[in-house]
Amino acid sequence: MQFIDLAAQQARIRPEIDRRINAVLAHGKYIMGPEIGELEEKLAGYTNMRHAITVSSGTDALVIALMALEIGPGDEVITSPFSFIATAEAITLVGATPVFVDIDPATYNIDPQRIEPAITENTRAIMPVSLYGQCADYDTINEIAARHALPVIEDGAQSLGATHNGRPSCGLTTIGCTSFFPSKPLGGYGDGGACFTNDETLAQRMREIRVHGQERRYHHTRIGVNGRLDTLQAAILLAKFDIFPDEIERRQQVAAAYTRLINEQTDGAITPPHIAAGNTSAYAQYTIRIQRRDAVQRALNEAGIPTAVHYPVPLHHQPVFGLAESGNLEASSKAASEVLSLPMHPYMQESNAAQVVDAACTAANRITA
Repeated sequence: MQFIDLAAQQARIRPEIDRRINAVLAHGKYIMGPEIGELEEKLAGYTNMRHAITVSSGTDALVIALMALEIGPGDEVITSPFSFIATAEAITLVGATPVFVDIDPATYNIDPQRIEPAITENTRAIMPVSLYGQCADYDTINEIAARHALPVIEDGAQSLGATHNGRPSCGLTTIGCTSFFPSKPLGGYGDGGACFTNDETLAQRMREIRVHGQERRYHHTRIGVNGRLDTLQAAILLAKFDIFPDEIERRQQVAAAYTRLINEQTDGAITPPHIAAGNTSAYAQYTIRIQRRDAVQRALNEAGIPTAVHYPVPLHHQPVFGLAESGNLEASSKAASEVLSLPMHPYMQESNAAQVVDAACTAANRITA
């Protein structure tokens, strides 16, 4: 069984992938070729944002967004400790300090009620994470940010294709950022990412920053990075974009089957994902919560069912940040010891989901007996 079946997806669209790649090989514009603009136009339309700026990775998207907001040394950025390190790493790379605020234990996203008490005179932005494919409570977060005149950056690396109260992920905040890492809902065959905004000034800054701060050839208005998306990756993403809405729907169908099966077969030993009212999820992962997680994971792996833990060590426990005793982050620490991601991709059959749930229930019952 595959944890993520990229081969099935490729088989479905291989002729279009080949056509797109061959077009790039024919015109030879491997850097900033016409496919970049075409992809950006489609992404902007999909997110209902005026501007989409493709970049070299999801991490670089966050860094470029922070640079465009001129955030740096002495500044603080409020974020979640329950995420991949790239979230806080980007803040640190620009010289700012990540300030961790605990999560809602039901959704695993930042708890909006904890944000305002964490705001100080040094706070320059709020960077929530839309974890596992579900948006954070951006309506509430944006209200808090507006009261304090703060920009909001959505780390939507996992959530492109999700919605919050009818609005698309990456189209909810001052700047939205996403990743095109191969395992993401919309993934390339290498690294890639994008930034989204309705702000003309920020869009221009981000376009300049991604190409060494260059306004026009050899005229540099700011310090930037080498952050461009390769034309070949844009071509692959364009081929995948055609089937992206269908794949999001399929992911939601697989998730619904998982949840139904779990609710039918367990008495609460396994907690399925909770999707907040007003949200839809892109289900980048289908993540359950279970006691004695490590033992259950070993049993599933022995049964030939691949699993993953996103994430076993919360950021405030990472040695690089030196904040192991940072307090009031209990929900993040507890989630890190209990979450388990099951196989999830658009091409899973319900029979596969049933096999996974059966094995998980058997393991859970045996271990807790």
